[in-house]
Amino acid sequence: MATPPIVEKVELYHVRVPLPATFHPSWIPGFPQKQNRFDLLRVVDSDGLEGFSAGPAMGRERDGLGQLLGPYLIGEDATDLSLVRQRVREMGYLGWRNAWIEHAFWDLAGKRANKPAYQLLAPELDGKPVTVKLYASTGEVKEPAARIAECEARLAEGFDTIKLRVHDFDEAKDIAQVVEVATAMQGKMKIGVDANQGWRVTAIADAPLWDLPRAQRFAAACADVGVAWIEEPLPMDGYADLAALSTLSKVPIAGGELHTGGLAELSMMIERRCYSIFQPDCCFAGGMADTLEVAKRCKAAGLQFSPHTWTNGFGFAANLHVFAASGFADHKSLEYPYNPPSWTVAARDGGLMKPFKHERGTLTVPDKPGLGVDVDWGAVARYGKRVFAMDKARLVLFGLVDRGLSAARAIDTARRARRATHL
Repeated sequence: MATPPIVEKVELYHVRVPLPATFHPSWIPGFPQKQNRFDLLRVVDSDGLEGFSAGPAMGRERDGLGQLLGPYLIGEDATDLSLVRQRVREMGYLGWRNAWIEHAFWDLAGKRANKPAYQLLAPELDGKPVTVKLYASTGEVKEPAARIAECEARLAEGFDTIKLRVHDFDEAKDIAQVVEVATAMQGKMKIGVDANQGWRVTAIADAPLWDLPRAQRFAAACADVGVAWIEEPLPMDGYADLAALSTLSKVPIAGGELHTGGLAELSMMIERRCYSIFQPDCCFAGGMADTLEVAKRCKAAGLQFSPHTWTNGFGFAANLHVFAASGFADHKSLEYPYNPPSWTVAARDGGLMKPFKHERGTLTVPDKPGLGVDVDWGAVARYGKRVFAMDKARLVLFGLVDRGLSAARAIDTARRARRATHL
């Protein structure tokens, strides 16, 4: 039996792509965001193939992650995705939630098979191109007049669906924005609304906190003007209230992007019908394989699925492939983060040689092997810094320094024995 390729090297880069204008994310009140920050992972196997993924970052909070990445991945079978998923799970036991690491190995797998990742996830699509519809996902709270102008601009660009943001302490203002925009658009676009209540952030300024009665009142107002869905109207762990709202609301309730309990938690929420539309992001709520499994369970339960994608170009690529493989792309649209003049396509996808530019509100999934993306190393050099690198030699040195000679030898012996039993 041929020896499988192993992980020979891992590198981690912290990248800060400047935004062309200040962005004020609705989910972090009071935060003037000037950069798109992410941590880029490069995995190299013994055949010289490279896999890439990236996790969104607030700052340098992952600088210590490398000391987990190296020992947990170096020397492992680069083709064994179930083993990789186990290693990512192990790295999460003490607090890390890094589902995004898995994407690099799907990138590797696709390059090895010379197939795009979505065709590996859904073999029945082998050789078939997939084009998905997109909805324009705004990221800031705006006054109705500015929001209406934004809707008209997106409509002119070819989008037939847009997602608004509401985040006011006064629920009358939230309702007024939606009603005025929906009335002005006169059915020319489908309108979704994100309340950003799933994971409330008050680190800089205070934020509104909805309860079930407020969510019900908002849902009733949205129903009156034909809103297509309401996203995250309640805390993400308010399972009973979410299920009650989903049952009572005439407007579909959506959510699931940041459920770090992964497949187990989302499966429980599917059983309880907490949402009508499940939106896990494979960067947060489980890797690509588990996110696709969520889609399958949604289909079996008669529920809808469309992943969250608001991270970076690498994260968008991973979720795009999962969506293409999910079976929902023929009747659902995919989130397309787009909030010019700040959150532009170029800034969102900074670090990619070729940004994911829409074509009249649609996008054809890359048919290149793996995730179908190429790293813009010039941009990484300008805006980033390598914060970690490890290969087999560095791993030996790390073990000696960190644990001492006898412990390092014992660990190496145990690892060799385990790997030998799997050959």
